[in-house]
Amino acid sequence: MPAVTDKPKAVAVYCASTLGKQPAYRSAAVSLGSAIAKADRSLVYGGGTKGIMGVVASAVLKGGSSITGIVPFAISIAGGEGIGSAPGVEGTVQEGAERVETIVVNSMNERKTEMAKRVDGFFGLPGGFGTLDEILEVITWTQIGFHTKPIILINVLSYFDPLRQLIRNGIAEGFIPADNESFVIFVNGPEAHSEHETFDWGAAGLTALASWDSAAAKPLFAWTEKTEGQEGGR
Repeated sequence: MPAVTDKPKAVAVYCASTLGKQPAYRSAAVSLGSAIAKADRSLVYGGGTKGIMGVVASAVLKGGSSITGIVPFAISIAGGEGIGSAPGVEGTVQEGAERVETIVVNSMNERKTEMAKRVDGFFGLPGGFGTLDEILEVITWTQIGFHTKPIILINVLSYFDPLRQLIRNGIAEGFIPADNESFVIFVNGPEAHSEHETFDWGAAGLTALASWDSAAAKPLFAWTEKTEGQEGGR
């Protein structure tokens, strides 16, 4: 994986293939996608036009930047994943087709590896099991030394508070080193949830991305070491 630069040019966004129940989730996705494009960065994501994934992608395209979707073959031949598109998303993706790249891979593991190696930072928006799996995997990769890239969680409506508490519980019980809490940056937004639908999550997220200090990640293993004839790392 490439080293983190001061200004990452491509970022991954992990998020839901459904829209969720609260308008604030969609608003945060639009805000983040718009900020990514405004910062002249491109998006790498799970592909498609459904759910929060589609909302983010549409916002990036509307802002004039490009998107790359990484889609497992099984999902591709089934017509894609997710339920529900926000109004205008599919049209925006079609209109910006020249700035859309789709890469088909063979497995979910390949998808995660392809996404990670193409970016210099990761964002998480609210989502389900798949989103949580992707977030936790890149956190683990930081811990064991696959990368030293920033991981930013957009904590809309305090969605990720239980994950933060789980990390802190792991620290309290001796399963996670205390310093490793810094591997994840939580962007919390206003204290009042009533303000979350209009808050500029994108600007806050990009500020958090810029604040990341890769020195906080102290790898456990040297993945450049390899057996004869094989490459190390991811």
